[in-house]
Amino acid sequence: MKVVKTIAEVREQVKQWRAEGLTVGLVPTMGYLHEGHASLIDASCKDNDRTVVSDFVNPMQFSPSEDLESYPRDLAHDAELAEAHGCDMIFNPEPDEMYHKNFSSFVDMTVLTEELCGISRPIHFRGVCTVVNKLFNIVQPDRAYFGKKDAQQLAVIRHMADDLNMNIEIVGCPIIRENDGLAKSSRNTYLNQDERKAAVILSKSLEAGKSLIRNGITDCGKIITEIKSIIDSEPLARIDYVKIVDAETIQQIETLDKLALCAMAVYIGKTRLIDNFFTEDI
Repeated sequence: MKVVKTIAEVREQVKQWRAEGLTVGLVPTMGYLHEGHASLIDASCKDNDRTVVSDFVNPMQFSPSEDLESYPRDLAHDAELAEAHGCDMIFNPEPDEMYHKNFSSFVDMTVLTEELCGISRPIHFRGVCTVVNKLFNIVQPDRAYFGKKDAQQLAVIRHMADDLNMNIEIVGCPIIRENDGLAKSSRNTYLNQDERKAAVILSKSLEAGKSLIRNGITDCGKIITEIKSIIDSEPLARIDYVKIVDAETIQQIETLDKLALCAMAVYIGKTRLIDNFFTEDI
């Protein structure tokens, strides 16, 4: 497995693979890889002849008050995990490799980015769309793999690929969880022992929401009220949002009469965690 730092190196290697008639999968990540990322790499290796993992903490999607500098990084660990799961190349650029000093072009989106995380993180999705677009242009993969834990991001990227006529299959992969239900996340490392125990309230509340739906409740307000009441029972938890939206448009709905996404962002102490479920997965 190669670890490369420059766009030119990626393009040269992909050019060689293409000359051999090989297919290429891309797993975009911000590094500090865990079992969730490993599942994406596994899926890419199953579907493609070669797999590229991008390992880049993208400064463009962080606001000045967010955790860019403290975001966990461990390239040696990432390389070990990626290679063990069949990755062929890690692309680990420096910020100035991705964004030269006169950089002034962005990929932006309306509607899908204005709900859920877009409310409290208004610049986030412009940064996501821009860096993913650049990665697609650099690697030119046949398929790209994203986790369903970042459900709004997945919807945004699918919409961007469709809007901009990108010849790339966007593959969404299931959430990978700890044994107690907590969704795997690089930010889980921020939690102290008490916060880690408290964080299980996210998955616990979502299970309660699923139970209501299984029992025939279709009123989104009732489902959200139940989920919020469970989260509010945890003293260390503070809700950013709990909403049920159309899974494709990310617009709020009142009744479960279409494919829907129930999504939440909750602060456990100072750490903001997200989780969700799609009604099709219940």
